[in-house]
Amino acid sequence: MRNIALSFFVVLGLLTSCSKSEKKDDNKELPPQPYQYIVANSGPAENLTQYPARLEGVENVEIRPKIDGFVEKIYVDEGSQVKKGQLLFLIRNPQYEQSVLAAQATVNSARAQVATAQMQVTKTKPLVDKKIISAYELQAAELALKSAKAALAETQAQLSNAQVNQGYTRLYSPVNGVVGTLPYKAGSYISSATAQALTTVSNISRIYAYFSINEKQQLEFFKHSPGATIQDKIKNSPLVDLILSDGSKYDEKGKIESISGLVDPNTGSFSMRATFANPNGLLRSGYSATVQLPNNMEDVIIIPQAATYELQGKVFVYLIGSNNKVKSTEIKVEDLPDGVTYAVTSGLKKGDKIVVEGIGLLKDDTQVVPKETSLQSVLNKK
Repeated sequence: MRNIALSFFVVLGLLTSCSKSEKKDDNKELPPQPYQYIVANSGPAENLTQYPARLEGVENVEIRPKIDGFVEKIYVDEGSQVKKGQLLFLIRNPQYEQSVLAAQATVNSARAQVATAQMQVTKTKPLVDKKIISAYELQAAELALKSAKAALAETQAQLSNAQVNQGYTRLYSPVNGVVGTLPYKAGSYISSATAQALTTVSNISRIYAYFSINEKQQLEFFKHSPGATIQDKIKNSPLVDLILSDGSKYDEKGKIESISGLVDPNTGSFSMRATFANPNGLLRSGYSATVQLPNNMEDVIIIPQAATYELQGKVFVYLIGSNNKVKSTEIKVEDLPDGVTYAVTSGLKKGDKIVVEGIGLLKDDTQVVPKETSLQSVLNKK
């Protein structure tokens, strides 16, 4: 029994000794670890800003009747390409044809009266010269001729009006373009008071993209566009891209050509228009798309997105202080097109040391062994 008790105390002593040794090891702090950092440097950067846009052809012409009648024939189909002057619709209204015939008959009668009056002048003149009849007779004949000619001119004007009205029974395309919807079919009654147009012909050789920017964005646009006047700034503005509804980028670059002079009081925005060539007719009036404008920033600090972390909707980085201890700092950033870097708009200054690795392992006042690297080296590792 004595030997067993002695063995128990020996084992207990060993366990106690090991426990104290382990606690001592746990309390021992790890030495500072190496962390890479980059030095903040400012320079130019290009960002992209996107705006929802609606597309329209350079010409969208509604085809409307000027007379009443029935749609007798439709010569085109929806979506078909048409040329300027191409026949689109035929409207049937017999009264206009009858008006032309009646006016033509009136003209013929007036011409006969002019001919009769002319003959009377021709017959009277030699008789007056021979003093067989008085000069009064010649004057009366000449006045009758003038009256007949005036009547002829009036009837010719009536004929011209009747022919114009008859011409309205045929509707032609005023521009080269694409035919829109055809709400009226053959046999439909239409008139100049009809609310809906027969169709719309859209000239889509070029496409207008209309979009809106707010007051701040307008000021930024004018600030970064070279030129002394508004017209010069618009003329010298950079080319823009068009992102289609399927997410693809349109092949042709666009050019901003106009900006509204007044703010919309309902939305607080300015309307802008960019023009895109449409040689293949891919874009159509009524499409929705996104205009993508380059935004040139002249003096910003670029950092890797991986060097940041978010907390409650705010973005932070760790900066290395003079004592090699890190401190979290809130910054304001803008996404850049490469998807891996940020442009820092506030919160950093030139010369700051920004930790670019192990962000999730750090906390304030952690002491590190700084190892300088470059932004390009960090990005090359991605």
